[in-house]
Amino acid sequence: MHWLGRHRFLILTFICVFWTALIFVGHFLPDAPFISAPWRGEQSFEDLLRREGRKTPTPHDFVFLGIDQSTLQLPPLTANEIANNRAFQLMTEHPFPWSREVWALLLDRLFSAGARLVIFDLIFSPPNDGDLVFHAALDRYQNKVVIGANFDMENAAQAVTPNDTLIPPPQLLDNRVGFVNFWPDEIDGKIRAVSYRVTDRQLAGLPPHPSEQTYESLSARALTKIGQGNAVPHDFHGHMIRFTAPDGFEPRPLYEVFDPKFWHANYADGAFFKGKIVMVGPSAQVLHDFFDTPMSPTTFGPALHLQAMAAALGHEFLQPTPATAGLALVVGAGAMAWLLIVFLRRPLLCLGALVAITGGYLGAARLFYDKNGLLLLTVPVLSALLLSGLFSLGFEYVLERLEKLRTRRTLERYVSKNLVKEVLENPHSYYSSLRGVRVPVTILFSDLVGFTTLSEKADPEALVAQLNEYLTRMTSVVFSNGGTLDKFIGDAIMAVWGNVRSFGMAQDAKNCVRAALGMRRELRQLNQKWREQRRMGLGMGIGINQGEVIVGNIGSHERMDPTVIGDAVNLASRLEGLTRIYGVDILVGASAAELARDEVHLRSVARVQVKGKIKPVDVFTFVGARNEEVDQEFLKWLDTYEEGLEKFRTRDFIQAKILFSRFLEFYPDDLLAKIYLDRALEYEQVPPDEAWDAVEVFDKK
Repeated sequence: MHWLGRHRFLILTFICVFWTALIFVGHFLPDAPFISAPWRGEQSFEDLLRREGRKTPTPHDFVFLGIDQSTLQLPPLTANEIANNRAFQLMTEHPFPWSREVWALLLDRLFSAGARLVIFDLIFSPPNDGDLVFHAALDRYQNKVVIGANFDMENAAQAVTPNDTLIPPPQLLDNRVGFVNFWPDEIDGKIRAVSYRVTDRQLAGLPPHPSEQTYESLSARALTKIGQGNAVPHDFHGHMIRFTAPDGFEPRPLYEVFDPKFWHANYADGAFFKGKIVMVGPSAQVLHDFFDTPMSPTTFGPALHLQAMAAALGHEFLQPTPATAGLALVVGAGAMAWLLIVFLRRPLLCLGALVAITGGYLGAARLFYDKNGLLLLTVPVLSALLLSGLFSLGFEYVLERLEKLRTRRTLERYVSKNLVKEVLENPHSYYSSLRGVRVPVTILFSDLVGFTTLSEKADPEALVAQLNEYLTRMTSVVFSNGGTLDKFIGDAIMAVWGNVRSFGMAQDAKNCVRAALGMRRELRQLNQKWREQRRMGLGMGIGINQGEVIVGNIGSHERMDPTVIGDAVNLASRLEGLTRIYGVDILVGASAAELARDEVHLRSVARVQVKGKIKPVDVFTFVGARNEEVDQEFLKWLDTYEEGLEKFRTRDFIQAKILFSRFLEFYPDDLLAKIYLDRALEYEQVPPDEAWDAVEVFDKK
């Protein structure tokens, strides 16, 4: 862990360089797993921009007449409707493709209504009925009509053109013919770009040459026909276009143009088509003329040609980020992550900065897309930023956790575990709570009896080892019962319940009592072990008191000590000192004894007034816990002791003498009973004055 801390700077640099280099290399290895994922994901992000970002405005003069399912099947027509309509006669004679006289009739109807241009996304290749009639119409409207041709890419780019009857060869050089091909991306097959011009070398998979014969697309021919030839790019590259809204070119059923009812209701007897550019083509799924685009998996071919025209008219072409600029952005993102982590040094601030930069970059990508048509490289750049930043933050988090663990383990050797936990996990709330507040707590003081004398004779090294063993066992008992180790005072221990985290006054007092009894058991075990090792055993005194204290940070500006102060603390300390006077190992104040009465068997000791206190207090000791095995005979005779003490306090010294003597017959070594028997005999001979209230006054600490 120390090695990690010392080399933090180098490790963070390595993390950022590693992820940045990995993404950088992914640009040159597009098929490599994992490292090429950000570059593949870039296309998905660009598609999202196309769907959510600004769209190419839909020209209001574009109309899509679709050969849809209703046109292929035709609605039920009366014999009279068919007899009076040449188009319906031809369309009902045999299924699609109909006699090409239908298209001649369509041209006459649309141009008579004032249409500006009619485009057929159809390839009239095999001969069919009505070719001569349609040929005449194509000649008649030569400057206002465009029809399609196709390059069969699965068959060596062989051209499929209108038949010779309709358009004399070479058809692809006729300004009425344009190729209908769109070349999808090789990775996912989606159409994102439009080629307005191609050459033979391009069709063969070779770089184009300016001297070659050029073929124009259907959309390029159409734009030239309406006098917008300058809007068409004059190169031979594919141009990514900004699409219109997905519903920008909704198809209208073709048959309605021939139906008088719809011609009148929907097209105002043809006025609707005045000045319009009309695209005619398939819009039925069964005709399989649809493509997968970022906007929709079923974009009909005729609508895609209208998209190409709209993009060219508005010069709505998209530009990718240049390769060198994109790679520079990736490197810059990794460097930015490194700067944030190394210099900010605050994890939440770093995380917030990463989120802010990510959001700002996404906003910039959207802004560049909407305003300039620039596809700002995003996924690889943000991948370099976030992977470098988050992994660096992860390292910082691990380092911090290891440091906190080391600090915790170090502090727990000197400070209570629950205090360390509170300080490390909730430092601000803990520090604010220690400015000084009054809270009810239970305090325990313990001290070794005769340790000073022992320390003058014992070997220092052995003594320190024995003392450390004792303190380790005692503090372990304190911690296991939820106490806070306030401090060591030489061989003395001060512990508190309720100052760091309280479980309620009663529960805090009970936890403290359990700790005191546990310390008694631990010392017995230690003494037995030490005697077996031929070492001197130790005695211990414990004072317990419950009351309201001030909890706060006490000390100087250089060093603060979180502790408790108040009369309740002083009394607990005084009670610990009185254990030597009364020959017991535990003394507990009345309030703590009352709160823990159902946990232990209590024995009254005295009514005392310690130094610094005006009001006397009753103190008790513990016979044992109620859930442990206790000498039942002793508890039985303890009632005699308690009765004798009550007689003593009410000045009935004769009866008190009798009761204490009876108790001592069974427990002749009991120091408390001896003390009160001696005093009863003394007061029997020389009664105390009238102000006597059985209070023992101690003027010394």
